[in-house]
Amino acid sequence: MTIKTEKPVLTDKETLKEVIDCLREHIPIKTQGAYNPEKLYQMIVGAASQTDTIENAPKKLKKSCTGRNIRYHLINNFESFPELETQLNQALISKLPRRIRKRKHKLAIDLNLIPYYGTPTKD
Repeated sequence: MTIKTEKPVLTDKETLKEVIDCLREHIPIKTQGAYNPEKLYQMIVGAASQTDTIENAPKKLKKSCTGRNIRYHLINNFESFPELETQLNQALISKLPRRIRKRKHKLAIDLNLIPYYGTPTKD
């Protein structure tokens, strides 16, 4: 059997860039000092993608910012969480192909938090 390896359509780095570009376009944020919106979004997306906290994400990603700084910028930029939720939903919708946006679709998600439930076989 021959296994054909194909280059992925998007790499992790390209996916992160797409997410950050989308956030910058739809959810502008003002930063101060050494922080810029891209660094702030990297920390937030990094924490979210690793199901981590904004306190621990900068440590894992070896960035100089702290959870306190991230929280400061978030609190100063977003007064209303319902408004932020609306902005995030608009950002998500903006990336959908037009043919999908035009009508409702049935969707099913199978979430399995246990990666393997069985007995491994001996080789």
